[in-house]
Amino acid sequence: MKTGILGGTFNPIHNAHLRIAEEARDLFQLDRVVFIPAATPPHKPQVGELSFASRLEMVRLAVAGNPCFEVSDMEAVRGGRSYSVDTLRQLHAEFPEDELYFIVGADSFNDISTWYEYEAIFGLCNIISVQRPGSTIASLAQALPVAISGEFCYDSAAKRLNHSSGHCVYALDGVLLDISSSQIRQLVQAGRSIRYLLPEAVEHYIKEQGLYVDAR
Repeated sequence: MKTGILGGTFNPIHNAHLRIAEEARDLFQLDRVVFIPAATPPHKPQVGELSFASRLEMVRLAVAGNPCFEVSDMEAVRGGRSYSVDTLRQLHAEFPEDELYFIVGADSFNDISTWYEYEAIFGLCNIISVQRPGSTIASLAQALPVAISGEFCYDSAAKRLNHSSGHCVYALDGVLLDISSSQIRQLVQAGRSIRYLLPEAVEHYIKEQGLYVDAR
C-alpha cells in the first residue's frame, strides 16, 4: 500500500491542508493519506493552548467525507515530543509493507537540517515537498543540507532527488490555496466570517466550542 502522511498542528485544519493531501494522493497514486496531528510540536508553542483533543476532533470532522483520508492520534498515544522521525519509525513497525510518502511544506523542507535526527528521515520514506503561496524556496538540491548532499543524485527527467536508500524527494507545485491557520484564528478573534476557508463541519465545531475567540 502507498501511504501518504500529513502531519501538523492543524490549529485549525483548513481547505489548503485538504487540497494538498488530495493533490498528493492523485498525482502519486496513494492508496490513503493519514493525517497525524502533532501532540507536542517540537518547533513552536501551541497558539492559544488549544487542546490536542480539539485539534484531533477537527481533523476527524474534516476528513470524514473522504474514504482515502484517515486520522491518527499516534503522537499523543506515544507521548513526549512529536518528532517526525519517531512517527515514521512507528509507522514502519506497524505497516512494514507500506511505501511511505511524507508530505511537507517546502518551507519546512528547506529547514530540515534543524529537525531531530533529520538524516534518518530520508531512509524511512519518500518526501513530497509542497510549494506554498507567496514563498520563495530554493530548489530541492539547494535545500539539502551539505552534510548529506552526497547521498543524493538529481534526476532531471523525473524532476526528483534520488536517495541512496531508494527513496525519492519530489516537488509538488499544484493548485495552491493561500489559507493559513493563523489567518483563521485572527478572523475568529475579530468576529469575522471563516466560511469557505475550512470544511463546514469544522467551522460549526469552532463556533460551538467557542474556539479562538481569545486567541493571541
